[in-house]
Amino acid sequence: MSTTPTDDAIVSEITIKAPAARVFAAFADPQQRLQWWRAGGRFTPQHAESDLRAGGSFLMQFDSGGHPASIRGIYRRVDAPRLLEFTWLPSWDDGAAATIVLLELTEHDGVTTVRLTHSGFKSDESRARHRGWPELLQSLRAYVEG
Repeated sequence: MSTTPTDDAIVSEITIKAPAARVFAAFADPQQRLQWWRAGGRFTPQHAESDLRAGGSFLMQFDSGGHPASIRGIYRRVDAPRLLEFTWLPSWDDGAAATIVLLELTEHDGVTTVRLTHSGFKSDESRARHRGWPELLQSLRAYVEG
């Protein structure tokens, strides 16, 4: 897996030994997302909602070291199983504007490359508070391949 920070983005890429449809479902389905987010160990997911369509919303609520936290967003583009784009507004980044997460999946011979680009950060400090993507993608891989 590789992670590349740019001026306003974080880019992470990972290869998962599974079809793109399986990887996409694990990311998009709220019940599956609760399972693999839990595997990361930094926080405990408690509730997830998802209206998987352009204009639909999602919500993740979790405990982060004894503190409640959440992430809300709106799906901008949904093209299963190749692309998912959504806004990202976390409760822990006070005063931040919504950023954009783009998930691109490319499958070859039953192996899927996942490229995640999280962009639109207004400051280095805000970008630094979102450095958990590599860990989450590792959890996604373990969940899907396991």
